[in-house]
Amino acid sequence: MTNHVLSRRLSYLLRHAPHEAGLTLAPGGWVPLAPLLSHLNVTRAQVEAVVSGSDKQRFSLRGDHIRANQGHSVPVDLQLEPATPPNLLYHGTHAGALPAIRAGGLRPMNRHHVHLSPDPDTARHVGARRGPPIILTIRAGEMHDAGYLFFVSENGVWLVDRVLPAYVDGA
Repeated sequence: MTNHVLSRRLSYLLRHAPHEAGLTLAPGGWVPLAPLLSHLNVTRAQVEAVVSGSDKQRFSLRGDHIRANQGHSVPVDLQLEPATPPNLLYHGTHAGALPAIRAGGLRPMNRHHVHLSPDPDTARHVGARRGPPIILTIRAGEMHDAGYLFFVSENGVWLVDRVLPAYVDGA
């Protein structure tokens, strides 16, 4: 199995369908590595290569446990503490999403949180998945001052429940 295919399978199982591998997400989103290795028929070294080689740092390994850092659609408590965001954060998207963003802001859709990037380059990379990227600027400092809770995942992705259109520039 290539690293790309293994990364996709890990993302799917750890974020959306742990039950398919007989796994239950513990607090923090952690699962034992051994049953996952067995289910995927891969070695720890293969998983370690995906974890360490991922430019997005989607996964964390601690001892004999692994987790996805964010992006879950299944119930999970990632045990993240609220954090004070920078004044501006960024969200990469595509032109087709702009009408919905203008009307309702950024919503988590089938995930737990809206994902925001700390810099425009990261947002550009994320937004390019579906065509030419559009970079939106989020006035996170104002949101925080208004009482919105922000969290930052282990890989530096900022998370918030939603972003109202009033806090989005560039849409």
